[in-house]
Amino acid sequence: MPRLTRQIHVGSVAIGGGAPVSVQSMCSTDTRDVPSTLGQIRRLAEAGCEIVRCAVPDAEAASALASICAGSSLPVIADIHFDYQLALSSLSAGVAGLRLNPGNIGARWKVEEVVRACAERRVPIRIGVNGGSLEKELLEKYGHPTSEAMAESALGHIRILEDLGYAEIKVSLKASDIRRTVEAYRLLAAEVDYPLHIGITEAGTTWAGTVKSAVGIGTLLYGGLGDTLRVSLTGDPVEEVRVGWEILKSLGLRERGPVFISCPTCGRCQIDLIPIAEEVERRLHDLPKTITVAVMGCVVNGPGEAREADVGIAGGRGQGLLFRRGEVVRKVPQHELADALVAEAWKVAAEKP
Repeated sequence: MPRLTRQIHVGSVAIGGGAPVSVQSMCSTDTRDVPSTLGQIRRLAEAGCEIVRCAVPDAEAASALASICAGSSLPVIADIHFDYQLALSSLSAGVAGLRLNPGNIGARWKVEEVVRACAERRVPIRIGVNGGSLEKELLEKYGHPTSEAMAESALGHIRILEDLGYAEIKVSLKASDIRRTVEAYRLLAAEVDYPLHIGITEAGTTWAGTVKSAVGIGTLLYGGLGDTLRVSLTGDPVEEVRVGWEILKSLGLRERGPVFISCPTCGRCQIDLIPIAEEVERRLHDLPKTITVAVMGCVVNGPGEAREADVGIAGGRGQGLLFRRGEVVRKVPQHELADALVAEAWKVAAEKP
């Protein structure tokens, strides 16, 4: 059962309180370069991103947010560190959320100013604890960034906002280590009911980071934890969004585009399946409806999987059977299998409401 949390809103996107788990990413462009940033936001939106975050390293970046927020189809979150004035400028620019740690932006009166400005605009704050940047006193207490240290850090920042009467909060506790991250979220979830932004930080390059993120985020989601997510990859942020959606789809939590099933191939396979599977996946990437597509290579599991899918192929000797919703449509030569399956998939998708 998903953990029921309070609900907040980042722009029009509901987070927590039973809302669908949303997919976020962060721009890798220089925020001061407005055209490049808006171009990347458009690409992220096309891939299914629902919330986008922008780094705000200085006043020029904060000033650029006004144009970015005006031109973005997605709610924009400002990523703030240490400087409360950057938070205030970002709020004036129209951001839909802040990512900051209130304990790191100076004297209490500075925090009060930021909270007051957030309350006026009903803008939520994400407390973002990272295992690589914990407070010095917690590192001295625990020796290194343990799960307990991360949870204690988050609770300390939460108390600052609670003392000021502000509850428009979501929290993240990210480390590059999966076990430490998962345990930190579990510890915090036992103490508070704020929505959780989940992810494995500094997960790695696209290949290794996808694996690590899938394991970590998948573990949290399967355990009922997580209200919004970001996959952190060293690469094109569009890939972060695609991986995020695949994780949600694999757990049956969200639907977007086709669900692919394909066999790993073995010595029984008598067609050149790998390029067929890759071509089908590529050509159906932008399919707007959620249908199941099976690309199977032999007579053992192939017919069963293809029959259960919305559309599928089961390979034979130099040819394959094309299935549509449990029925054999026809035999297709190997060189026509990809075309036939793609065409059938688009027909099935067109029939869906």
